[in-house]
Amino acid sequence: MDGVGVTEVALETAWMVQGRCRDLPPEVFFPSDGVGVEVARHYCAECPVKAPCLEYALENHIEHGVWGGASERERRRIARSRRGLPARPTSTLASPVLPRRPGL
Repeated sequence: MDGVGVTEVALETAWMVQGRCRDLPPEVFFPSDGVGVEVARHYCAECPVKAPCLEYALENHIEHGVWGGASERERRRIARSRRGLPARPTSTLASPVLPRRPGL
């Protein structure tokens, strides 16, 4: 390749060697349930690189796992708020209010 039209992205990852997660199996941070998310958060709580880890996940649009102590859903909320978008409703049970049709 001649490099034309190729954008090189430099990802700062030096902080990763200081993460508490480095000595744990990846499955801890890619849980399949809410209990697993809490376990991962426990490890992240006192991690010295929690903030850069979260920023890394947000900047790189990482969709899966717990990064910087934040679940996938929490990172989506953070990203939406940074873009200035309104928060989505937390309950999926709420039904939308539909306008009434005249004569009904």
